[in-house]
Amino acid sequence: MPLASLRPSPLVEQATSHLREQITSGEWPVGTRLPGENALAKTLGVGRSTVREALRALAGAGLVQARQGSGVFVIAAEPAEDWPVRLRRAAIADVYEVRMMVETQAARLAARRRTEEDLAAIEAALEARARAAASDDAAFVDADIALHAAVVAAAGNPVLTDLFAEFAPALRRRLIDLVELLRLRDHDPGPGQDSHAALVRAVRDGDGDAAASVLEAELQRTLTHLSQPDGR
Repeated sequence: MPLASLRPSPLVEQATSHLREQITSGEWPVGTRLPGENALAKTLGVGRSTVREALRALAGAGLVQARQGSGVFVIAAEPAEDWPVRLRRAAIADVYEVRMMVETQAARLAARRRTEEDLAAIEAALEARARAAASDDAAFVDADIALHAAVVAAAGNPVLTDLFAEFAPALRRRLIDLVELLRLRDHDPGPGQDSHAALVRAVRDGDGDAAASVLEAELQRTLTHLSQPDGR
């Protein structure tokens, strides 16, 4: 597909779209070295700064890569999936393994760094989880996730907080399904309340090792269920 001159606005979006089409259509297969900025600017009828922004967008989508002294090369024929999309497509056991690694360290940090305000939020979330035992599965899972989110937030690391926020939607629906599949609340409408209370105590007491250990054991129980062929 030949490149055509672009109308003036919005230039970056149009340039990005045209260049992406060259790649995804196969006109520029993987390994192709793109024309230089001057050539692209002339062909598209835009300035070099517009071309640079378009190339940055393509690089961010995982389609091209700039190589020092060599130029810009096509490295993929399709844009990389966004992180939330990849999480939704991932196996729940795989997501849980990563969740366990992230949250156990977050719990350790929370015990060391939590403020009185953090502790108040964690204790309120624990109480809300207990109350949610009288609600349906979705409400209970939401309350459980909110407690874990409060512990992660108390770690005082915004990257950890953002990472957990990305995990939460991928976990929520499948955790609800798991509770229903395993009938986890048939005999105990608030499963795991004792272990979650122990987690909160460890964070309150500043015992990072205990907080990490309690949380790891709790998450490992669920991961064990997930790893078994029949979910049990």
